[in-house]
Amino acid sequence: MKKLRLMVVRRQKDELLRDLMLLGCVQISEPDALLADAESAAVLRQESGNVTEVRSELTRLTAALKLLDKYAPVKSRLLSSRPEVTEADFLDDGAYRQELDAVAQIEELEAAVRRYNGEEAKLRSNMEALRPWQTLDLPLDLGETVRTRISLGMLPAAVDLAEAAKALADAAPESQLYEISSDKEQHYVLLICLKEELTEAITALRASGFTLANLNGAPGTAKQNIEDAQQQIADVIRRREQAETDIAAFAPHRDAFKLCIDRASVKLGRAEAEERLVGTESVVCMRGWLTAPEEAKLTAVLAKYDCAWDLADPTEDEYPEVPVKLQNNKFTEPLNMVTNMYSLPAYGTVDPNPLMAPFFILFYGIMMADMGYGLVMMIAALVALGKMKPKRGSKYFCELLFACGVSTFLLGIVTGGFFGNAVPTIVNMFGHDVKLGILTSPLLDPLTDTTQILIGAMVLGFIQLSTGMVVNMVMECRQGKVGDAIFNEGTWFVIFAGLALFVLKIGNIGGVPVVLCIGVLMLIYGSGREAKGFGKVTAVFGAVYNGLTGWFGDILSYSRLMALMLAGSVIAQVFNTLAAMPSSGGVTVVSMIVFIIIFLLGHLLNFGLNLLGCFVHDLRLQCLEFFGKFYVDGGKPFRPLEINTRYVDVENHNF
Repeated sequence: MKKLRLMVVRRQKDELLRDLMLLGCVQISEPDALLADAESAAVLRQESGNVTEVRSELTRLTAALKLLDKYAPVKSRLLSSRPEVTEADFLDDGAYRQELDAVAQIEELEAAVRRYNGEEAKLRSNMEALRPWQTLDLPLDLGETVRTRISLGMLPAAVDLAEAAKALADAAPESQLYEISSDKEQHYVLLICLKEELTEAITALRASGFTLANLNGAPGTAKQNIEDAQQQIADVIRRREQAETDIAAFAPHRDAFKLCIDRASVKLGRAEAEERLVGTESVVCMRGWLTAPEEAKLTAVLAKYDCAWDLADPTEDEYPEVPVKLQNNKFTEPLNMVTNMYSLPAYGTVDPNPLMAPFFILFYGIMMADMGYGLVMMIAALVALGKMKPKRGSKYFCELLFACGVSTFLLGIVTGGFFGNAVPTIVNMFGHDVKLGILTSPLLDPLTDTTQILIGAMVLGFIQLSTGMVVNMVMECRQGKVGDAIFNEGTWFVIFAGLALFVLKIGNIGGVPVVLCIGVLMLIYGSGREAKGFGKVTAVFGAVYNGLTGWFGDILSYSRLMALMLAGSVIAQVFNTLAAMPSSGGVTVVSMIVFIIIFLLGHLLNFGLNLLGCFVHDLRLQCLEFFGKFYVDGGKPFRPLEINTRYVDVENHNF
């Protein structure tokens, strides 16, 4: 990674940002360092981009696309690739503005739909309020005659109307109470009384929980108002459906909206980058990071601008701030997704992918170990790569799936697994008993050679852990920590070598294992060399205990390679046996149908469980056991100003 400092005349700022975005290899840093100096801060001001405006446009475009998916849904094609557009079409501001105009029309129609929904809800609410009164023949706005007042109201359903009427008669003798309707909650009643007795009548009924109905003085009877409301609702629904149809008519804009969403996302990234610039009235300054291999490309781009720039290697003090971009070949590149899931390595340390790739792929194959499953994985990966043409993370996943499929197939040859013991089971089901080579006589049978497989898994674990220790020794030597390399990692290599020689009875003098003794002395000296007093004793015991238990636990953890191989093989054979049971008395059409159903469902379940389980356990071995020996995490991801899209691919971008 190179540290970039650049100054360009203000009138060329927009063109430079555009070219840097197309180049896609420069990350613009925050301007804190440029503004830290008081003298610089006095003349420099932070640039302002149109971030708020662009973010609003992105939100509007996304909402419009969701509306099209709601009112004009389409089925997405399985394993379809993203459309590819030219760089010129992608950056066409004219077409972008036209689609924003279409978005504005959709927004107006959606506002109308919401308004119609509100109107319908209000009409239905009013209609439900009138429904208890629909048997009343009096106009709802008839509130009085010359001498009487007419009131509508409600009493709780628990109230005895006869008692309420009696109380009313005692308070206002000339009043009458009529029941219009009732439900589980209330009695709907009509009160007629003399005007001068209204207060006494209401007071008497309120003792029973009486409340006046609020019907807003609607003209006509309740039944007439309900019929009018139904007609209005029908009209509102018709207008709303027309608005929804008008929104659906914008369906041909769907692909254009997706293109514009990607365009807005890129514009937003550019606007945010612009806000990380500082400048004066005549020049603009920036600092950032450039991937070293693209230095020549950046030089060619900057040659056409009136600018001054400088590239330098970061100092060790700047390492914590340097972003990290993993650089790998075609074989190790798919492991980027694994490293990104864990944590990027700190800048200046070791890229784990080249070291991890062979172990990860081999271990996955050991745990899955089935030719049939391996073929399925390879075919699925090739179909996805061919049909979908994935980029970046999706591409890494498909490539890793293919590599693990190859490993699974090859280890399946060793264990003789082809959908478990499917082939021998089918042959025996038809009454034949023949030898089928590796399918019946494998090199390693997970069910009978369990001990050998367990030992082999632990040996592979020791090899991987030793590889991690060697890498850490090299890193410590490069940092000038030769003593740490010798006494931290070198000690254990001497001890392991001494144990091997002792078992083989080589290098013993007078029955004393010399090399092992040297290793023990190195452990005693190395563990306490930085401690003082009694701390040396505790340091020695701590080193011995932690070392032995740590190595034992780490190596034992690799027994999961054997466990998952055995589990997958046993489950596959169980489903094969279950599928063949209906044919034990002879193969029939029905028994074959049952066989196919159980076979497919069983292996689909076993394949899915193993596909995920093997990945999780493999990931654990790499991230905990292997990385624990040398890995330094905490790297910051490299986030350049670039064209990064979701819905479309741009020519010469999105790799």
